[in-house]
Amino acid sequence: MFRILIFGAANLGILVVMGIVFQLIGLDIWLVQNNAGFNTAGVLAFSACFGFGGAFVSLALSKFMAKRGMGVVLIETANNEQERWIVNTVQQQAQKAGIGCPEIGIFNQSQPNAFATGLSRNNALVAVSTGLLAAMDRDEVEAVLGHEIAHIANGDMITMGLLQGVLNTFVIFLSRLAGFFVDRVILKNRGGLGIGYFVTSIIAQIFLSMIATVIALWFSRRREFRADEGGAQLAGKSKMIRALKKLQQVNEPEDLPGEFAAFGISGRGKGLSQLFLSHPPLDERIAHLNQAKIL
Repeated sequence: MFRILIFGAANLGILVVMGIVFQLIGLDIWLVQNNAGFNTAGVLAFSACFGFGGAFVSLALSKFMAKRGMGVVLIETANNEQERWIVNTVQQQAQKAGIGCPEIGIFNQSQPNAFATGLSRNNALVAVSTGLLAAMDRDEVEAVLGHEIAHIANGDMITMGLLQGVLNTFVIFLSRLAGFFVDRVILKNRGGLGIGYFVTSIIAQIFLSMIATVIALWFSRRREFRADEGGAQLAGKSKMIRALKKLQQVNEPEDLPGEFAAFGISGRGKGLSQLFLSHPPLDERIAHLNQAKIL
């Protein structure tokens, strides 16, 4: 699912770099100033353009980043019986879900994990860790694959791209507004935009991006329940519950590194750190599936 962290680090990096570059070349000054006032329409249009642009650039690069960052080895030709079974299972599930078969890969990680990413329902990647294949039996792996296929079929990647675009728009717009307010109202600068604008807008953009990440991750956690239901429908409810319980038995698998955390099958955290989880606690997911009316 193209959930936050749904691109997290990549998206934040793009926004911050854009903000600095636009200030260095003077684009901010040209956009923000409207005689003596704030150019609301111009800044809002600029924010929407680059807010959605940054989100979809991150989304477009997600497969490439995942392959390189996680060291995913694609199964282009199945070399053994296990790989043949994985490919056949994904192909059958994709056909049942009504999507094109995604690329399939394996990455080397001792913890059981899996993720799906990509630009669209018919241009995606599903990958599982070596730890997952070692820890789970075939029924459980089938359920995990079904969970990831459900993310793709549900359009979670493009949905998170749209959500991140909206959030980016407000981050860019409000950070410029904050910079203008500090420069003109607090510092009472009556000339061109001063250092107060530039420093405040960058700091505000970083701070607001963190808030936007919390919002996106909250939405991501809601989508996990739906993906669990989709996995249960594709592989069977009992298999999906068994897979989640197996994850519990290995003491809640570690999150994937950095921006890939939102793509994984599981996540963990306590206290305030739960705000930055891409997945709900496994107990909640199991309880939700037990109550779901799925055979």
